[in-house]
Amino acid sequence: MESFLEASIHGLLAFLALPKVGLASVFLIALVSATLLPMGSEPAVFLLIKADPTMFWPAVVVATLGNTLGGTISWWMGFGAERAYERATQRKPPNPRALAWLNRFGAKACLLSWLPLVGDPLCAVAGWLRLPFWPCVAYMAIGKFARYVLMTAALLWVFPGGL
Repeated sequence: MESFLEASIHGLLAFLALPKVGLASVFLIALVSATLLPMGSEPAVFLLIKADPTMFWPAVVVATLGNTLGGTISWWMGFGAERAYERATQRKPPNPRALAWLNRFGAKACLLSWLPLVGDPLCAVAGWLRLPFWPCVAYMAIGKFARYVLMTAALLWVFPGGL
């Protein structure tokens, strides 16, 4: 017998798996996976496209939007954390080599926000360093869009007949 929690989770997953909410699911998964939570959105995009190949571009665009919005949330979290740190300690944080590198490249470094493990924290550090918001968002979107196109196309090439 399933517990209430297990039944709720199974019900939610069944609802999100319905084709009519496929793009909404992809958006939500992409958004959450771009925060500092360890999660990947590529399987959701891939499975939606395998279920309906005509959804390639809509799924890529929706995933890019969700993932970019998640990156901006991380940027604002970093911005807020830096301000709280400054107020609490009354001093600027030390600037180690990684922060110096990010400062040198500026918003363009957010092109690398698509990278596993370092991409999401990179968005938060960009906020911490108060790099310009809109250029960071633009570079995040470009990098994330390229990742979804390349990763999804590669998965479709590797698994042409399905899993």
